[in-house]
Amino acid sequence: MSRIQRRQIVALAVGAALTGLAHPADALGPFRTSTDGGTERLMLEGHDAVAYFTRSNAVKGSPAIQIEHAGVNWRFANEDNKAAFLAAPDKYMPQFGGYCSNGINYAIPGGGGGGPDTWRIYRGKLYVFGGHKARDHFEVDTELNLQRAHQYWFSEIAGANPSNQRMKRMIFRVPHYKTDAALQSEWDARLAAGTLPVMPGKPQVVPAAP
Repeated sequence: MSRIQRRQIVALAVGAALTGLAHPADALGPFRTSTDGGTERLMLEGHDAVAYFTRSNAVKGSPAIQIEHAGVNWRFANEDNKAAFLAAPDKYMPQFGGYCSNGINYAIPGGGGGGPDTWRIYRGKLYVFGGHKARDHFEVDTELNLQRAHQYWFSEIAGANPSNQRMKRMIFRVPHYKTDAALQSEWDARLAAGTLPVMPGKPQVVPAAP
């Protein structure tokens, strides 16, 4: 595949992602998983992927209601949620393999979880973060960071070895890299000005613009 063809594919994939269409590269991984009891490769640290959408909350799934999809394990709070996921997994799967979206913004697959205050549904897609601060920093400029994250996911990370990718981008930083202190300063300034894309206390679900 030529460099031009690769750029064209990346551009199409990013466009599809940002318009809410299915993008199969997410199903290829890599996936951010954990281990719980006898279950390995567990997604979302056992949280129910469907409950984010139906209950606007991070809800732990049951080990008794568990399936395998795309080579990883998913838990659900009830049978209805499991059925909904099986009917349309692309609708409910977290973006970027469940890695911290702010990390993917820097081409670094790491962190994740999807617990309280570490997720956001944005324009119909689930994004998870490695912590509250990671979500805050991502939302200093949500639209720009979404664009960058999708670009890096499709051009560098999808289908790659996450450890190798992390090592590479910890050494060779992306051009827009900023320290946590710099990002926190920007977030504080935008909070004071009331210009954050999602102000604290607002709903976790951000709908598409009318």
